[in-house]
Amino acid sequence: MRVLVVDDSALVRKVLKEILGTAPGIEVVGTAQDPYVARERIKALNPDVLTLDVEMPRMDGLTFLRNLMRLRPMPVVMVSSLTARGAEVTLQALELGAVDFVTKPALDMARGLEGYRDELVEKIRTAAAVNIHARRQPPPKHSVDAVLPRRQAVRLRTTDRLIAIGASTGGTEAVKDVLVALPADCPAVVVAQHIPPGFSGAWAARMDRLAGIRVKEAEDGERLMAGCAYVAPGNRHLLVARDGARYICRLSDGEAVNRHRPSVDVLFRSVAQAAGTNACAALLTGMGADGVLGLEELHAMGVVTVAQDEATSVVWGMPGEAVKRGAASQVLPLPRIAEALLKASR
Repeated sequence: MRVLVVDDSALVRKVLKEILGTAPGIEVVGTAQDPYVARERIKALNPDVLTLDVEMPRMDGLTFLRNLMRLRPMPVVMVSSLTARGAEVTLQALELGAVDFVTKPALDMARGLEGYRDELVEKIRTAAAVNIHARRQPPPKHSVDAVLPRRQAVRLRTTDRLIAIGASTGGTEAVKDVLVALPADCPAVVVAQHIPPGFSGAWAARMDRLAGIRVKEAEDGERLMAGCAYVAPGNRHLLVARDGARYICRLSDGEAVNRHRPSVDVLFRSVAQAAGTNACAALLTGMGADGVLGLEELHAMGVVTVAQDEATSVVWGMPGEAVKRGAASQVLPLPRIAEALLKASR
């Protein structure tokens, strides 16, 4: 396995070269201090795997990763201190095509990296075996009908209210800001955040530590309770269904919708069908248009629908499209969204 190490720190390059160079079956064929040097070394050395930092001079690691996956796809393991930040940078790197990541220690870099030896070597070996070309093929683009056909919502009398939230790029922090602002007696909350498998549980646990309400990964068949938020597991759709007068979670392994599973459109349509005007919904920062159709359907029923404004969105794709199509009854900055959802639910 031929590895190229890309990092702006001479110490990190030296330590990684020593760690990987002593592992059987791994050869460090070169190092590079920035993406421009890395580009030339990839052409000259043809490595099997790349280790990549995020913060580098002249071009950041995520920009380089995006260009690399477009022009010369190859297995990449992120090695950066930034990957510890709320998983946001990590999620972006994984969305762009990185296979995995290792976090740099905050102190005593040389000794700390030595402690990551086994993890780093294992992840390099795993990355080398990945069929990156197959991995980069996007799934077929299905509509929400492939998972949940549209039908007339059943209007049942109930005092139970429901808050639905959808987000994508930048959403792990945006959703956190909304959940942290909700009181302990708020209605049940359901969340569809585009997130890779294996990260949703850790993200929900982090939200649970920060918020005044309980936050957990949704389980199939569990009853939705006030004062609790239910997060769609990575690679599974979250739907809301009725069990008598109560709401319950349903999980689905159905087709990816808008190339996403979980899909915001699937969640929002299920909320429209199960809760109707007893619900309210917010579409937060994100790339693309997932969730816009579902928000339109809720809006058409008279449900209060909120879109995050452009100024506070990391990417004004999903909420921007909702605004353009008239699917949002309110367009608000992120700090005001929790209050608006609470007011609508009351």
